[in-house]
Amino acid sequence: MTTATEHYPIGTPGQPWGDVEKLQWLSQQVKHRSYKKDVISKVEALAERFDVETYGQLNYGADQYPLYAIRTRNWQANLPVVLVTGGVHGYETSGVHGALKFVEEHAERFSKKVNLLIAPCVSPWGYERIHRWNANAIDPNRSFRDNSPAEEAAALIRLVEPIQKRILLHIDLHETTDTDETEFRPALAARDGKFSGPHIIPDGFYLVDDTEHPQPAFQKAIIEAVEKVTHIAPADSKGELIGSPITDKGVIRYPLKALGLCAGMTPATFKTTTEVYPDSLKATPEQCNLAQAVAVQSAIEFALKHG
Repeated sequence: MTTATEHYPIGTPGQPWGDVEKLQWLSQQVKHRSYKKDVISKVEALAERFDVETYGQLNYGADQYPLYAIRTRNWQANLPVVLVTGGVHGYETSGVHGALKFVEEHAERFSKKVNLLIAPCVSPWGYERIHRWNANAIDPNRSFRDNSPAEEAAALIRLVEPIQKRILLHIDLHETTDTDETEFRPALAARDGKFSGPHIIPDGFYLVDDTEHPQPAFQKAIIEAVEKVTHIAPADSKGELIGSPITDKGVIRYPLKALGLCAGMTPATFKTTTEVYPDSLKATPEQCNLAQAVAVQSAIEFALKHG
């Protein structure tokens, strides 16, 4: 169990940040890895087998980040669309590399059954800095709504808008990490002038279903598939995960659209958010990536059978 600190080192407790505090926070963000080396190089290598496009560009000071999407070739108007998104929170590594693993190893076998659209790294600035927010201290995964304040979210909305009514399935690949509790929740509380109480970080994989349009059989099928490659998070002593009641093994529910979450951005019949726990002593980085790729495969298989 990790617990949040009561006072974040930036700002005054109980007072929301202004421009000064946001600039102070921004000045402390450091690049730890390369989006070009880790992501763009892999996406460009896939261009021999898939259609690769840029759907926007982020400009943060001197840093420019092209946003890439991957499509299966020979889209067919009579086929449904499957949307896979990763790296909406840039620091959640297996979301990015799990999406790329799925494309590299499995996407082609579905290409005659569905049209696939994959955005593997929605937040490259956050990817490089291993951060949840963008450079403006905004969480993209609370920003999928009209007039979005996060360009990461707005760009993805523009990409998907022409085809959103054809989307059968949207699976959004995430992680829950120890730094959610030690860094990101305290930072959020400080930014908004609130107090951050402690939470227990679940040890294992879990899913977030849609409160407004639940699909319990769909979520269960993914859990059963992923359980073959990594462990599923058990409920805490209150029968909850991350403060939400468990509705089935390894599944909780959020009102996806109301919260501005990426998984709620379309009217897809089947929606889910994966949550991998990379800090577990029982899971390797390879297992985390594999769990994401397996989740995508099992989600597509279920949607094709029951959609």
